Amino acid sequence: MDWRRLIASCFGLGWLPVAPGTWGSLPPVVAFAVLGHLDVSGAAVAAVMAAFVVAGSVACVACVPAVAALAGKADPGEVVVDEVAGQALVFLVIPWLLPADVSLKQCCLVAALGFLLFRVFDITKPWPIRKLESLPDGWGVLADDLLAGVFAAVVLAVVVKLWMAA
Repeated sequence: MDWRRLIASCFGLGWLPVAPGTWGSLPPVVAFAVLGHLDVSGAAVAAVMAAFVVAGSVACVACVPAVAALAGKADPGEVVVDEVAGQALVFLVIPWLLPADVSLKQCCLVAALGFLLFRVFDITKPWPIRKLESLPDGWGVLADDLLAGVFAAVVLAVVVKLWMAA
């Protein structure tokens, strides 16, 4: 077993038979919901999300070229570490938009909505997200997910601000 495949698959999540990108998106979602439930500070939640973004990005750029060569595809389905980075980006600023007394139900709703928004943008790849796939090596695999994460983050931030204002 090549260690790069293990990392690029997010320790096997990318090897699950149905919707591997969806499975790969779950670690940051679960971490966000759990940390929110444990009443961890917004700064700590953001730091964990930033760590996911950095670790996923570095792992993607470092491992994907070798995994792609082994698979014979530019973006093998087993590679989901890019989803980890993109999904975590969705939750990077959200902790500062939530009230200090956010309930478990509210935190889980925000996590679920952020997950759904990211998956929609990642799967549909509206302009200019799809254009980023043409970047070389692991950069194209990563960049489209990061931009999908930015799009989802903006929509989620607007929804959270409107929801909390109501």
